[in-house]
Amino acid sequence: MRAGENALADYELLELLLFRAIPRRDVKPLAKELLDRFGSFAEVISATPARLLEVKGIGENAIIEFKIVQASAVKLAQAQVMKRPAISSWTALIDYCTVSMAYNKTEQFRILFLDRKNILIADEIQQEGTIDHTPVYPREVVKRALELNASAIILVHNHPSGDPMPSSADIDMTHKILETAKPLGIDLHDHIVVGKGRHASFRAMGLI
Repeated sequence: MRAGENALADYELLELLLFRAIPRRDVKPLAKELLDRFGSFAEVISATPARLLEVKGIGENAIIEFKIVQASAVKLAQAQVMKRPAISSWTALIDYCTVSMAYNKTEQFRILFLDRKNILIADEIQQEGTIDHTPVYPREVVKRALELNASAIILVHNHPSGDPMPSSADIDMTHKILETAKPLGIDLHDHIVVGKGRHASFRAMGLI
């Protein structure tokens, strides 16, 4: 409590969660096994229940503890960006996208909707796909922006491989959305691809 959130190593944070879920047992070996298998604290709590259950000693109580932490992290990150100017809160926006999507095992495509003052007014998942593909329909993207009276959008999707570099399909899809949105007065500010610990911005890369 005195030293703050950086006082504990990843395995010690996991130990505290596991101790709540599995009382009266030395859980340090289990915490270290989880880190060896998944790689980091974030990847442990973001892992699917099915994968977590593959680890001997992990049961429903531990999974519930992990998912409470994961949901709390997303809510905390979301609170830093909703109803705030997206451009001036860019670092918080990237943090939120990373927490929400970086460790997903399948691709997810979400849209951030902005008003005329670039205030983030809505954040919606439009499509979820497979490990390397998400179907996206430009007309549906623009239709939803018009329904919300949004003046601009930011596209975000994740690459489960961890490599955020855009594919040719990502680039083609982005250009189609741009061409569909522009005549209707909807700006495409950026398309962000989220990987594990990294991200790529179409605007920064000169792709839009």
